[in-house]
Amino acid sequence: MKKRVIIALLALLISSISVFAARIVSESPSNAEAYFIFPNDGQTVQERVKVIFGLRNMGVAPAGTDQKNTGHHHLLIDTDVLPDLTQPLMSTDKIKHFGGGQTETEIRLPPGKHTLQLLLGNYAHIPHNKPIISKKITVTVE
Repeated sequence: MKKRVIIALLALLISSISVFAARIVSESPSNAEAYFIFPNDGQTVQERVKVIFGLRNMGVAPAGTDQKNTGHHHLLIDTDVLPDLTQPLMSTDKIKHFGGGQTETEIRLPPGKHTLQLLLGNYAHIPHNKPIISKKITVTVE
């Protein structure tokens, strides 16, 4: 009997988490697009580089702002594999958050080749249903 109660409670907990997660996923317009204004793909840059984000057919809003067709940028640096697009994006040395609604930043990169990619997150840092992700660009740091 005790085992059945525990199993039932676990099932209820798992289904509650799934329902909650489904509610915090935001839809995106089919024509939305993230892109880099600067730098350009293949560009050679200095160690300290200004990065300017572009976004079409959606608006930029700070994290925590639950408004339709908006989100905030995350900059992926030297990532070979995308993060789980169904979960909040974790802040790491390879995933930079711009939850204040910033549309540009300055980063330092060591000499060599690096990849950059933008990924839009909703108010809860979760990528939209139909993720808004830029083309991955490569820069070379002198």
